Amino acid sequence: MSRTLFLLFAVAFTVSASAAEKRPNILFCFADDWGRYASAYRALDGPGTINDVVETPNVDKVAQRGVIFRHAHVTAPSCTPCRSSLLSGQYFWRTGRGAILQGAVWDSKIPTYPLLLRDAGYHIGKMFKVWSPGTPADAPYGGQEYAYEKAGREFNQFSQAATKAVAGGKTPAEAKAALYEQVRKNFAAFMAARPEGQPFCFWFGPTNTHRKWIKGSGKALWGIEPESLKGKLPSFLPDVPEVREDVADYLGEAQAVDGAIGTLLAEVEKAGELNNTIVVISGDHGMPGMPHGKCNLYEFGTGVSLVIAGPQIKGGRVVDDFVNLTSLAPTFLDAGGVAVPDVMTGRSLLPILHSDKEGQVEADRTWVVTGRERHVESARDDFLPYPQRSIRTPTHRLIINFEPDRWPMGNPYELDGSVTEPTTEALTEDTRITFKDMDGSPTKAWLIGQRNVPQWKPFYELAFGKRPRLELYDTQKDPSEVHNLAEDPAHADLRNELESQLMKELTETGDPRVTGDGKTYDRPPFAGPLPPDSPKGGGGPKKKGKKK
Repeated sequence: MSRTLFLLFAVAFTVSASAAEKRPNILFCFADDWGRYASAYRALDGPGTINDVVETPNVDKVAQRGVIFRHAHVTAPSCTPCRSSLLSGQYFWRTGRGAILQGAVWDSKIPTYPLLLRDAGYHIGKMFKVWSPGTPADAPYGGQEYAYEKAGREFNQFSQAATKAVAGGKTPAEAKAALYEQVRKNFAAFMAARPEGQPFCFWFGPTNTHRKWIKGSGKALWGIEPESLKGKLPSFLPDVPEVREDVADYLGEAQAVDGAIGTLLAEVEKAGELNNTIVVISGDHGMPGMPHGKCNLYEFGTGVSLVIAGPQIKGGRVVDDFVNLTSLAPTFLDAGGVAVPDVMTGRSLLPILHSDKEGQVEADRTWVVTGRERHVESARDDFLPYPQRSIRTPTHRLIINFEPDRWPMGNPYELDGSVTEPTTEALTEDTRITFKDMDGSPTKAWLIGQRNVPQWKPFYELAFGKRPRLELYDTQKDPSEVHNLAEDPAHADLRNELESQLMKELTETGDPRVTGDGKTYDRPPFAGPLPPDSPKGGGGPKKKGKKK
């Protein structure tokens, strides 16, 4: 072999090896309280749903060149336990105090994907919300060490900031552009800080879809006509002007998130990194301040958008596999060439992403388990939670309410010692005034105000009333999940089968609610003083379970 030919072979081998060793970047967009609301889901839902009204062109573009998951769910419909699961790749009941909204403390012995990727040579960073509150220095993404937010955080109060700017003389387009520019500059600073040739992992965590927002902003800023939602709301929501406007305002915030995603993607493309970047878009549970939504184990509460595109991912596919967001941590590690810790109960999605199949890709991903314990600490007497676990299959959902004598959304105001009924303004603005596990909202205020009107009382009871120990829903015939079949003899065998399957998964993964005395979460450790008669509880076992 001539020297020239040898050198050509050597150069070709070096380039090939370098390309093979190049690890993908990861851009993770995770919006607070953003459920399954994107125009990309319109064709999947069929006509006559909320997604008829929302427009998310940037999410849609990612879906077109990637994979859209029809059945993605969070492990818990509450921010902190959901995020502790996502970061650790485990069910929230395996993360101890990391899963408590108020008084959260992260156990640094629990491995998390951002720090594992950092240790493997990734440049990591975040914008806005990741894991909170009170993130200590040794928790995922640290305190402010990995934050890129110096250009501003006003995006998180999008409707407030944009409305103020419009009142000051700017057009809606100019007001939005200024907020997107903050996002762009923050992300550009992260990209500029990246060492040359180093792959990056970035978390974009906007909170504007978390209440509260400006009443009427959906129409004023985005042209979303509330009346366009008439006949499109799920059956557990009163189809009245007040609720339609509330949903329209929320959808405006979802469209703001989409605009920010477009800004980030443009920066990645500008850097020449788009073809080597895995883009993941999702949210941490359903709509806040609404019945069946946030803090509920119904589809409206746990079902979320999940769209993924990137290198080696064949685009334009709809996947029917049931996936839990615990699968994202092992997916990111797998993509980055980092060993997935055995303790993670989630299972990498790379085989699905690298497949060319549509529909059901992996035969065993036909169910998902979700759960809930505590949201607002003071929602019930003695800081008691509302313990629930659920299993969702292609045709049904079973929910176990372990303490059916407790109020699902928290105590009515009378039980909290209030003498005067809260005003409409208070119920709209103040989350922690009554039924504290439902955020304050115009919808909440309207329901409570109409609770004694015969036409609307069933909606009020469905939202706030006590629930039986077991709930069973046929999700094909009853997608709104309002007709409980648990006591129907014709469904007894299915109910027992699903309960057995659910309890098996909870036991194998060491859920203290079923492996302990059933009271583990009733007296959890938390920051701040406990009442004198409320002893601290234990943490429960942490067993390795099968990956799902």
